[in-house]
Amino acid sequence: MVIKKFDFYEVVVPAKPDMVASKTINKPLHKLPVGVKSGWSVQFDTLPKLIIRMELSNGIIGWGECYRDHDWRMIHHIAEAFINVSLTDLCLQNLPINFCREYDGFECAIYDAYAKAHGLRVVDLLGGPVRTNVRVGAWSSHREKEEIPDLAKRFSDMGFDCLKFKTDLDDDVTAWCESIRAVDPNMSVILDPNERWETTANTSKRLHALAEIGNVLGLEDPIPRWKLDDFALLRSLGLVPIILHISMPYIIHGQRITDAISALQANAIDGFNFNCGIANFQRLDHIAAAAGLTCWHGSEIDLGILEAMYMHSSAAASSCTWPGDIFGRLIREHDLLKEPLPIRPPYAELPHGLGLGVEPDMAAIQHYLTDQKTFEA
Repeated sequence: MVIKKFDFYEVVVPAKPDMVASKTINKPLHKLPVGVKSGWSVQFDTLPKLIIRMELSNGIIGWGECYRDHDWRMIHHIAEAFINVSLTDLCLQNLPINFCREYDGFECAIYDAYAKAHGLRVVDLLGGPVRTNVRVGAWSSHREKEEIPDLAKRFSDMGFDCLKFKTDLDDDVTAWCESIRAVDPNMSVILDPNERWETTANTSKRLHALAEIGNVLGLEDPIPRWKLDDFALLRSLGLVPIILHISMPYIIHGQRITDAISALQANAIDGFNFNCGIANFQRLDHIAAAAGLTCWHGSEIDLGILEAMYMHSSAAASSCTWPGDIFGRLIREHDLLKEPLPIRPPYAELPHGLGLGVEPDMAAIQHYLTDQKTFEA
């Protein structure tokens, strides 16, 4: 079980036409800076993703996937730290490398290989599944309000019962939600301003109208996350559930596990969106479950390997009952899996095989390949 080799495949997988936003809207969704460019300046599907193939001395292969816009220098350092290391010498819940955006991709590969070596699924390493079907939702970025009825009908016909939107102050979210209720009274909505509603005044006037419509499942990060007192004020209105997004890969923004504790102490939230690796998601689930709150697993609109990881984490998490951000091939051209995750809206089914239970499609990886590197003993 000694790590002998890493193969790294850098890919760029575009989104499908018209699956992100209206053609008339150009609002990039990558929240983090890219080089010298500021956040919100680059569209997510133009950024590279890194697929990790990790080979053990016994021939077992572990697969991982990094979040978008990886740092090759960091990839090299981590690979160097793990080469010739036995998985039996690792503490899976605390790998011996400094936490960074690339950490979760390597953690994914290590869990996959370790579970396979012991004849287990990744979910079994987390204590076993509390559910085998994970609720998932549909997704869209910003839309012209005239497009909403057709969009809602399309997702409703597919079987989805929740639709999540990115939104800012320019979007007529009241009209969106009214249109969705008219198309499908049973479809709920999650609105995610990513802090861009800015103030409690901007938010509260929207909340009153949304509460009358009655189909908003949650409002995620409406204002800057450091304003927990204002989060608590919005929650005290009792109009729409207030959600805090904790994304551990956003280390440049200082997001940490302790954010969940701070939000609970401030009585500021009704639930969470957690996005992180396997061990950290379990830690956050335990916090939410102990507080009697619910969560869903977030994403960066990832590919199939990370989504499989999210499925195992969600299946083992008692608090993870809200519709998660696992879209399969709904948004991007391909998920780079031979067989897509089994998604039968509004649920995705836990893969059945060992480890992550998925097999990457090497032909698809080669099709979208932009760079390739190998690191071995």
